[in-house]
Amino acid sequence: MELEKAIKRFIPMSETMFYILFSLQEERHGYGIKQFVQELTRNRINLGSGTIYQSISKLEHDELILSTKEIDRKKLYLITPLGKEILRLEGLRICEMYSVAKKLL
Repeated sequence: MELEKAIKRFIPMSETMFYILFSLQEERHGYGIKQFVQELTRNRINLGSGTIYQSISKLEHDELILSTKEIDRKKLYLITPLGKEILRLEGLRICEMYSVAKKLL
C-alpha cells in the first residue's frame, strides 16, 4: 500500500490499533500482543482475541505488518517500514493533541 493511502486509511487510528501496531516493533504472536498491551497499559486495556486477530488481518492486508514465521501453530508478526512510518505519524498527531490538552489540566 502506498503511504498516502495508508495515511488516509489509518490516521487517526483507534487506541487499540495503535497499541497493537506499537507492540509489533518486536516479533509477537496474538497472545503475546495481548500480554504486552495489558502490561504497557497497566491492565487498562485487555484485548480480546477477536479484536487482536481482526486488527492483525487488516494490518497485514494493508502491509503495515507481516507474518514472519510460525512456531507451534503460533504465527509471529512484525511491523513493516510502512507500518513504522504510520506509527510515527500517529505518534506525532497524538503529541500535538497532548500539547493542546495539557492546557486544560
